[in-house]
Amino acid sequence: MYVRPAAAAAAAFLGFTLTLLGGTASYAATGPGSAAGTGTGTGAETGRAALGGPVVYAHRGASAYAPENTLDSIDLAMQMGFDWVENDVQRTKDGVLVVIHDDTLARTTDVEQRFPDRAPWKVQDFTAAEIARLDAGSWFGDEYAGASVPTLRRYLDRVQRNRQKLLLEIKKPELYPGIEEQTLKVLEEAGWLDARHVAQRLVVQSFSADSVRIVHGLRPDLVTAFLGTPAVADLPRYAEFTDRINPWHTTISADWVSAVHGLLGAHGKAMEVDTWIVDDAATARKVQDMGVDGIITNAPDVVQDAVGGF
Repeated sequence: MYVRPAAAAAAAFLGFTLTLLGGTASYAATGPGSAAGTGTGTGAETGRAALGGPVVYAHRGASAYAPENTLDSIDLAMQMGFDWVENDVQRTKDGVLVVIHDDTLARTTDVEQRFPDRAPWKVQDFTAAEIARLDAGSWFGDEYAGASVPTLRRYLDRVQRNRQKLLLEIKKPELYPGIEEQTLKVLEEAGWLDARHVAQRLVVQSFSADSVRIVHGLRPDLVTAFLGTPAVADLPRYAEFTDRINPWHTTISADWVSAVHGLLGAHGKAMEVDTWIVDDAATARKVQDMGVDGIITNAPDVVQDAVGGF
């Protein structure tokens, strides 16, 4: 198990609610965080948990041990043996997509010190060049001083270099009209919308049903996920445009998971459930017993050890 700096422990858990997502279609890698299946269709085969445990997703990278949504965090996830990383996408004042969770820069950068007169320090009020100057690592630990907020393109290139897989969340799309089209454009330019990436290495998700629906309409081949816990009676409506329903772990039961599994999603395959945020062994085993397909976690090693996920 990795041990994070004591000074960063409390800060690392701030704002961990309301993020995360699903897995994909087929898998080639082996080892921790990798799947052993060899399917090639769009969307994952149902019952992945039965193949050796739920898929483990590194939430904002290995964010219990490195500053979230940074290149350091996804690099650490790779070093720990985890293929799947999750990120959050927002847009700057001058229209550049950047990887950060909050719609303000205050919690995870030194923006208040560098730009003290620009409260409330919203991402959309700063240019990409200004954001690139910020320190996004010192808040977590001195060893990460100088880490930056990456652009989406830079982040994609690093995920590609690491041979990892991406669970990409479109964050607060209501703040950024057209962000769905722009995100797909950046993915295309970075080589992430070819057949192999779409089938094996990419999931796009959001808390906004409208945003997920837009992505599905623009790229029907993409695996998508809706973040939330719809009532069982409403699930068929979501199945029309998404492949996964990804809920907060405190809001689900085995019966609810079974109801999701009983529906065919947008690609004609059984829908899946990837739950968040689970960082302790007891909860990981609890949701595994409910039948979830994946577990999204800040501490992927803890979950891996608890459930034997791939």
